Amino acid sequence: MAKLVHIGVACSSDVKPRPEALSKAVVFARKLAEFKDEVALLTGGGGGLMTVISKEFSEMGGAVVGVLPLEAEDVPPQHPRWNPYNTIALKTGMTYQARSIPLVRSSDSFVVLGGGIGTMIEALLAYAAAKPLVVLTGTGYPSDNLKNIAENGYFDHKKIVKVFFTEDPIEAAEKAYLLAKEYRRSKQKLWSMR
Repeated sequence: MAKLVHIGVACSSDVKPRPEALSKAVVFARKLAEFKDEVALLTGGGGGLMTVISKEFSEMGGAVVGVLPLEAEDVPPQHPRWNPYNTIALKTGMTYQARSIPLVRSSDSFVVLGGGIGTMIEALLAYAAAKPLVVLTGTGYPSDNLKNIAENGYFDHKKIVKVFFTEDPIEAAEKAYLLAKEYRRSKQKLWSMR
């Protein structure tokens, strides 16, 4: 088992992120960095809010793993999707949509920090994979509407995993950290019984 718990994030790659989401992403990353000795941050690799979060987390000493899609594997430094803050950049050889699967499956908890269709697909993938899921609302992005489709905290009748919604980025970071540790412990316990 990996020493660090893995907290994955889904967020907009817009070159100019929405101000509400931007300020919340900075607060989230700084709070999460308080747990940097126990957490690795996983992102989709670069651009927009991913770069912002990676910068804040890495500058406070945290390890950032960028799970790069094929289309962004070799972007030059002047490209808007360039992210110089990835501690490790994994070249997946997969399209944007396909690389979301290893990003989600490698996470011990997953956080939605504001975005469009790609972000929402990753949220649903995390739910389907029974990954602990935190959705930050009040970002100004369509992903805020995920709360409207959740009934009693679940995206469907299967009740795979309860989704935690919050407008507070500090609470989102703390919850993601606690859920990741709990998820990792439950997996270790399961494997020790085999």
